[in-house]
Amino acid sequence: MSVDSIPFNKSFIETQFPVSKVSKESYKERKSAQGQTLTQLGKWWGRKPLILVRAAVLGLLLPATDDPKKDREVFLKLLTMDDEGTWERKKSSIPANEMQKYLSSREIDEYFNDSKLRGDLSRKDKEELQRTVFMRMGYDARLQYCLRPEEIDGPSPKAWNEINSHLGTRASTIPELVEELGIRQFGARPTVGDCFCGGGSVPFEAARIGCDVYGSDLNPVAALLTWAALNIIGGGEEVVAEVKKAQQEVYDAVNKQITEWEIEHNEKGWRGYAYLYCNEVICPECGWKVPLLPTLSIAERMQKVIAELEPDVDNKSHYIHIRQATPEESKKARASGTMTSKGMVCPNVDCPGHKSPIPIGTIRRDYAGGLGLWENDDIVSRPDDVFQERLYCIRWMESVNGSSGREQVKWHFCAPDEYDLKREEKVLSLLRERFSEWQEKGYIPCMKIEPGDKTDEPIRTRGWTHWHHLFTPRQLLYHGLLSELIHTKYSEAYIKVSLLIGLNRSNDWDSKLSTWDNSTDKPKNTFYNQALNTLFSYPSRGLSLISNSWFYTTYTTQIETKTEIYPVDGRVLTFSSDLWITDPPYADAINYHELSEFFLSWYEMNFKSIFPDWYSDSKRVMAIKGSGEDFRKSMVEVYRNLTNHMPENGAQIVMFTHQDANVWADLAMILWAAGLQVTSAWCISTETTSGLKVGNYVQGTVLLVLRKQTSEDVAFLDEIYPEVEEEVKKQLHSMLEIDDKEDPNFGDTDYQLAAYAAALRVLTRYKQIEDIDIERELGRPRAKGEKNPLEGVIENAVKIACDYLVPVGIDSWVWKQLIPEERFYLKGLELESHGEYRTGAYQELARGFGIREYKNLQQSDKANETRLKTASEFKDRDVGGEGFSSSLVRNVLFAIRQTRQEEDTSAGKVWLREYPGYWEKRKEILELLRYFAALGMNTNMEQWQEDSKTAKMLSVVVEQDHI
Repeated sequence: MSVDSIPFNKSFIETQFPVSKVSKESYKERKSAQGQTLTQLGKWWGRKPLILVRAAVLGLLLPATDDPKKDREVFLKLLTMDDEGTWERKKSSIPANEMQKYLSSREIDEYFNDSKLRGDLSRKDKEELQRTVFMRMGYDARLQYCLRPEEIDGPSPKAWNEINSHLGTRASTIPELVEELGIRQFGARPTVGDCFCGGGSVPFEAARIGCDVYGSDLNPVAALLTWAALNIIGGGEEVVAEVKKAQQEVYDAVNKQITEWEIEHNEKGWRGYAYLYCNEVICPECGWKVPLLPTLSIAERMQKVIAELEPDVDNKSHYIHIRQATPEESKKARASGTMTSKGMVCPNVDCPGHKSPIPIGTIRRDYAGGLGLWENDDIVSRPDDVFQERLYCIRWMESVNGSSGREQVKWHFCAPDEYDLKREEKVLSLLRERFSEWQEKGYIPCMKIEPGDKTDEPIRTRGWTHWHHLFTPRQLLYHGLLSELIHTKYSEAYIKVSLLIGLNRSNDWDSKLSTWDNSTDKPKNTFYNQALNTLFSYPSRGLSLISNSWFYTTYTTQIETKTEIYPVDGRVLTFSSDLWITDPPYADAINYHELSEFFLSWYEMNFKSIFPDWYSDSKRVMAIKGSGEDFRKSMVEVYRNLTNHMPENGAQIVMFTHQDANVWADLAMILWAAGLQVTSAWCISTETTSGLKVGNYVQGTVLLVLRKQTSEDVAFLDEIYPEVEEEVKKQLHSMLEIDDKEDPNFGDTDYQLAAYAAALRVLTRYKQIEDIDIERELGRPRAKGEKNPLEGVIENAVKIACDYLVPVGIDSWVWKQLIPEERFYLKGLELESHGEYRTGAYQELARGFGIREYKNLQQSDKANETRLKTASEFKDRDVGGEGFSSSLVRNVLFAIRQTRQEEDTSAGKVWLREYPGYWEKRKEILELLRYFAALGMNTNMEQWQEDSKTAKMLSVVVEQDHI
C-alpha cells in the first residue's frame, strides 16, 4: 500500500479519541510533579501534559478510515497505550503480594511458597508470571509500573509493521511517520503553530515527534521558556553537558566569594542552610512588640523543633527561644502562634488582644491611610514601618565524620546570637555597596510593581513598590552574584538562557513570598499557587540550599526540525502553519501578565543582549484577559488571523477549561466569527488533586477540533433546534457503538460534552444565522444574567443528551415519567457507580437537566469526593413539600430508610401504600427498588451496601402486595 493510497477526508481525532487512556496518562504525567520534562525549566501556570499534545498532533495527522476499530488499535499502538506498548513501558516488577491478587488459588500454589515466590523459578518463569499478572491488570493499575510514553523510543518493530500495514506508510519512528503523513496532507513535513505557547508544551512536543514548529506568546517570559525547551532540553547531550559545566562554574565562583566574606559560617564552622525571618509589629492595644508567627512549630521531619516566646519586660518585646521538643510539645506548638485567621493574638497576657485577636487590617492601618510606601533604595524595613523584619532562627549544617568514616551532616536549629546578627549587618553592608551598580547593569531588579489584580497585594499589604522589595538582603546579594556572573562571563545565548532559568528558579524558591514547610524542614516556592501572597514568616536560603534550584536536571532529546519562537501578539503574527494548537487565556483566572513580571524584572534590562529582536515588556495593557466584550473581540482577531494563516485543509485545536453553557456559547460565536467550524470535541482529565485547591474546581481540558468554515448556507435559529437534536443523537449513538464495554473509553461526562460539540457543529456549519448579528453580539456589553443567543441551543443539546442516556436498569418509559431532579439523582448514582467523584461532573449533569440547586441531594460536595446521599442519609425533613421532596424517587428512598430503621419491611410498605396512585405506580416503584438494590453489588458503592439489601427485601414485599 503506497503512502497516498488512503484518501484523507477526516482525521482520526474528528471521529474518535481514546479519552480514557489519554486522561490517565495525562494524570500520571502531572503527578510526576518536578519529574515532568518541562517543569525543570521553571514556573509557568497551566502547562498542558506532553502526552496530551502528542495525542492531539497524531490525532490530526492520522486519517479516519472505514475501519474505525483498526484506526483505534493503530492509534493506541503509536502512543504505546495498547497491551504490548504498556508491557514495553513496564519498568518495575510487580511485588509478590500484589501479584497474588490477580492469580487463582491453583496459580498461587504453583508459583508461591507461603507469601514468597518459589526459589527454584527460572528467570523466564518469573518474566512469564509478571506478564500474566500485568495483562490481567486494569489500565490504572498497570501505569504504576510503567514509564511514560515519552520515556521510551516508541512502538516496537512488530507494532510498526501493523501500523505501516494499516496506514500504507514505511516508517520505523514517530518522526518518520509524522513526515510521511504530513507529505500526504500538506505536501511537506507538517508545521504546528501555537500563539499562546506559555510554558512550551505544544511547540516542544510537536517538534520532538517530528513537526516543524512556530511558537509565540505576547509574554516574553513564556517565549523564553519555550525557546529553552526547544534549544536546551531539545539541544541534545552536548548542549546539556555545556550547560551543566557553566552552572557549576558560576556556583563555585559564588560559593568562593561567600566563603571569603565569612557571612555564612559561624564560629564553630557550621554553615547556614536556611534563615527564618518573621515580621514584628507594635501591638496597638498594649504597645509591646509582637513577632508574627502563624505557628510555633519549626521542624517536624528529622527532629521536633519549636519556638517559645519569653517576655522581655524591659524592652516590651519577646525573646524567641528555639529548642527541641517532644512529639506532644510539637503537636501543641503546631496549633499555637501569634497569628490566626482572625488576626494577631498578642502574647502579652495583660493585653486585651491576648483573648480577642486584633484584625490584621487594624494593624496595617487599612482605615487610617494604610502603610507607608517603600522607595527604590529601601531594602530593609524603615524605623517607622508597621512591619519590621526579624531573624529568629537559623538552620545550621555541621559536617561530621560518620561511623563509616564518610562525611555526614548534623543539623542544628538555633536562635541567632550577636555574631549572627553582625553577619546580617555585613550582608546588608555588602549589598548596599553594590546596590546602585547592580541595578544600573540589570543584575538585580529595579522595575516598579505596576498595580493590578494580583500585584496590588504586595503594595497594599506591605507597602512594597518595586520587585526587589520581595527579597531579603541575603537573597538579593546571593542572587545578584549569580546574575552578575551570568551576564559577564558568558555570551552564548543557550548558556545565558540556561543560567537565567536557574536564576529564576532560585527566585521562585527563595523570596519573601516563599513559605517555610515545617513538615519537610525546607522552604516551598513562591508560586505554590497563582498569586503573590505576602507572609508573616518566611525563610531565606543559604547557598547550599539555593543549589537545589540553581542546578536542574534536564531530560535530553535531539530536536532536528525547524523551530521559530518569538514574543508577538497573536493578532498580528504573519507565520503560516498547517495546524494550530492553542490553549488561550479563555475566561482565565490566572493573571499571567502580572505574575510573570516577578521573573521578568530580573532580566528585562539584559534581554536584548540575548535576543536583539525581542522586547522585554510584559505588554500587560495588550494582554487578552477577562470575559467581556473587549476580550471577545480580541479573541476573534486572534483566531481570524490564525485561520488566515492556515491552508484550506489545515486544522486547529483549541484547548480550554470547560465551565458552562455560557462559556461554550461565547466560544462558539468567537470561533464562528473567526471563520472556523467545529468538527469534534473531547474532554481530557488533566488536573491533579491538591490540598491547595479547596472547593470545587474543573479538572477537564476540552479539545475543540476545528476546520475552515466553507459553507454559504443560511438558517434561522428555530430551524436549528431539530438539527441539533438529530446531531446529538447521532453522535451519542456512534460513541456508544464504538465504546469498549470491558475497557470503557468514554466517561459519563464525555457523552454530555459530545452534546455541546454536536450543537457547535450544527451552529458553525452555517455561514449565517439570520436571527443573530454576530458582530453586534460579540461587541456589546451584556447585563448581568443576560444570555448569549446561542446559549439556549447549547443547553437544549445537553438536555437531549441527558434524556437520551438512560441509566442501566431503568426502563426508558419509566425514565420519561420522572421529573428533572429525579433523573439527576438516578444518573448521579450511576456516575458514582463508575467511580466518578469530580464535582464538575455533577455540575455538568445538573446543567443538563436544568437544575440550579441540588445541595440537598449531596452527602459531600468536596472536590474529588462528591457523592449523593444514600436512602438512609436523607433526613425526615427532606420528604414532603415540593419538587424532589415529594417525588416518587424520594418516597421510595424514604420507604427504604423506614424499613431499615425499624427493621421491618411493613414500615416501608405502609409508607409506599400512602403514596398517591400507589397501585398505578407499582411497576415504577418496583423498578426503582431493584435499581437501588443493584447498587450494593458495585465495588464503588460501599455506602449503599445496607440500603441495597433493604431495597431488595422491600422489592419482594411490594411485588407480592395485593389488594
